[in-house]
Amino acid sequence: MSLIYHLVTTTRWQHWPSDQAYLPAEYATDGFVHCTAGDELMIAVANRFYQQVAGDFLLLVIDSERLMSPLKWEAPSPGDTLAPRFPHIYGPINRDAVVATKTITRASDGRFLTIVS
Repeated sequence: MSLIYHLVTTTRWQHWPSDQAYLPAEYATDGFVHCTAGDELMIAVANRFYQQVAGDFLLLVIDSERLMSPLKWEAPSPGDTLAPRFPHIYGPINRDAVVATKTITRASDGRFLTIVS
């Protein structure tokens, strides 16, 4: 089992129809689903891109071997030094590939702190 994470607002995940594969709102613009691997990297990514976004977030824990959509490990945007490669899913996330959800705690200033099972 090879696990990757996708960060999602709690509200979007809770309101997404349980009988449908999941797509984030950014998919229409980006053409893929942004993911990452590992707790420390996930927190760094969340703090870089979502610290100013209010609200609660969850991590979708995805078994990449169960994905129905193609997964590619690709280089980040030029100048981004968080990781050499990130997992990108080219299509919706089928529900049976999501093996768990985790919460991510935040400080009062919006900083992401820890991942909790």
